Amino acid sequence: MFGAMQHNHPISSSSNQITTSSNNNSNYLIQPVSYNNKKFTTTKIKYARLRRPFSSKPQFRFFCQSKTEEMQIRKYSPFLESSFLSANGALACHEWRAVPDIWRSSADKYADQVAVVDPYHNPPSKFTYRQLEQEILNFSEGLRAIGVKPNEKLALFADNSCRWLVADQGIMATGAINVVRGSRSSVEELLHIYNHSESVALTVDSPDMFNRIAETFCSKAAMRFIILLWGEKSSLACEGIEGTPVFSYEEIVDLGEESRRALFDSHNARQYYIYEAISSDDIATLVYTSGTTGNPKGVMLTHRNLMHQINNLWDIVPAEVGDRFLSMLPPWHAYERACEYFIFTHGVEQVYTTVRNLKDDLQHYQPHYIISVPLVYETLYSGIQKQISTSSLVRKLIALTFLRVSLAYMELKRIYEGKCLTRNQKQPSFLISMLDWLWARFIAAILWPVHLLAKIIVYRKIHSSIGISKAGVSGGGSLPLHVDKFFEAIGLKVQNGYGLTESSPVVAARKPSCNVLGSVGHPIQHTEFKIVDSETNEVVPPGSKGIVKVRGPQVMKGYYKNPWATKQVLDEDGWLSTGDIGWIAPHHSTGRSSHCSGVVVLEGRAKDTIVLLTGENIEPVELEEAALRSGLIQQIVVIGQDQRRLGAIIVPNKEEVLLAAKKLSIVDVIASDLSKEKMTRLLYEELKKWTSECSFQIGPMLVVDVPFTIDNGLMTPTMKIRRDKVVAQYREQIDKLYK
Repeated sequence: MFGAMQHNHPISSSSNQITTSSNNNSNYLIQPVSYNNKKFTTTKIKYARLRRPFSSKPQFRFFCQSKTEEMQIRKYSPFLESSFLSANGALACHEWRAVPDIWRSSADKYADQVAVVDPYHNPPSKFTYRQLEQEILNFSEGLRAIGVKPNEKLALFADNSCRWLVADQGIMATGAINVVRGSRSSVEELLHIYNHSESVALTVDSPDMFNRIAETFCSKAAMRFIILLWGEKSSLACEGIEGTPVFSYEEIVDLGEESRRALFDSHNARQYYIYEAISSDDIATLVYTSGTTGNPKGVMLTHRNLMHQINNLWDIVPAEVGDRFLSMLPPWHAYERACEYFIFTHGVEQVYTTVRNLKDDLQHYQPHYIISVPLVYETLYSGIQKQISTSSLVRKLIALTFLRVSLAYMELKRIYEGKCLTRNQKQPSFLISMLDWLWARFIAAILWPVHLLAKIIVYRKIHSSIGISKAGVSGGGSLPLHVDKFFEAIGLKVQNGYGLTESSPVVAARKPSCNVLGSVGHPIQHTEFKIVDSETNEVVPPGSKGIVKVRGPQVMKGYYKNPWATKQVLDEDGWLSTGDIGWIAPHHSTGRSSHCSGVVVLEGRAKDTIVLLTGENIEPVELEEAALRSGLIQQIVVIGQDQRRLGAIIVPNKEEVLLAAKKLSIVDVIASDLSKEKMTRLLYEELKKWTSECSFQIGPMLVVDVPFTIDNGLMTPTMKIRRDKVVAQYREQIDKLYK
């Protein structure tokens, strides 16, 4: 639409960029004259940069010139911009076609309801639904004003914040495609994503992040402009960005506001556009996979893919107007992103928090829901267990007794409610089922008063400290069964779900009315599942394990510029091979499993399967989850590919190991350290204890001091351990271990 000038740098002239000339602080701006190899006429616009008294923000005034050059296409979000379009003869839609369309409905329904609270950025921010809609419209128009064209890719490398949301939706509303990633990714990974996606410009979180990547990006990436979401432009490293316009978030919003006003005021400015609605099949975003093996792949998600999530997640999370959500996951992650879009269509208030502030914010904001990864629930579980273990002997004994009773009560409750998983296709007789039901009801009735007393005396305090009043929704990884059972016992509902970046991401989840522990629930609406044999690709019967395949409107368009990889996972009939091993619960009309029919159960990744020299196939997840129940083990990776027996790489919780060693008189009570040999011996015994009920046992063990983190490249930005990189880093020690 328009072009603009940034304060410090003129926009460089190019055949594919905005051309400028200055005259007494005024500028003439002309957009590129070609789009998809077609010629159109556009209008020539003059704007002057002004300052109002007592205002530090730049103001822009637009003047329409009579000279006509060539027209250009203006892509628009048909429902979001319907009020503007109806005045210009363009097609205004009365239903959602693109993701940004949701903001018009939400602004109309929940105008003065608080939409987002962002307390930890400078400045702290709060937007109502009406304000958020206007902010998105202004940001979108500001992007058009600096020359962003439909279908161009803009890199959005930033973390969770209200401005991330505005930038994400603003980019989409122009018909451009955002390419997303977080600030903690390595410079090499960010550069690969930027260049592979053919991004033309960079939107970055903060000066600190830009300064970290500046040297590499300035020499190896072509950036038409840079947008800074938070912080001051003066804090940016200047070397290498001379001639590249840099805009602050506020400048883009202000420029968009002035541009929108000019369009509304001038019919001449509006008539030189060819209006084209964003199609539901247009690509909305490129989300690069975590890259647990090799370079990350660019998943092409369309507006239709994401709209499926927005329209079908209410069965899982029945959000109501005024509910409060606590958001801490990276928003570029498909899981957090789809959930955010969904909740904003129901008048929910979202509060942004961080890992560091999560515990305090849970108590302060008392959210109705939190949507997070299993690691968060494991951390909450560990914190509660530690609090119990460090209590006085009497309190500890009372709490542990109550927990045992509640766990037993819930086990019985699952029996008489028919929520016990089984792979057995043969169901029990009606008589046996009835006797089983009566026995479970009778014993549960005896335990119920003790469980009720536990809720009053112990669990109420735990609930107050955690603060989640309706449900915690877990996804993005495997939720350990012991954590699942613990929260069920204390009365905190945790709903487990399943999805992939390639499926936008949710394909299955446990509903509040059918929360079957150990499963990931039923497929969500309009989604099909099948389990196939890994060798023959034939569909296997319910209860049989195989590779999970899914099909539905949320499945991606494919991997960007990678047709070979697309064909590996997506067949001609639209079935997406997830690479996960699982089974579907068989149908039982009576008995312990009568309410489990059709739920999906996962048992690990096919590519994580360890094959021993004996030919035995082992899923490491079962052993790792069992081992992590120990407070002495911080992280573990089970190894053993092409070996005679399993081994493990363990990161110990050193403080807890030393404490345990003192209790067992392995070292003196005044000791401040523990030898590697004694630590390994103690951890080996601990590992044996917690994995004793598993199908396989772990033999040799390598204890390492440095945790697996995102910063050292041994975890993905979504907090999954990169098994191949861990094994590669410790290859020599592993070889010695097995020798």
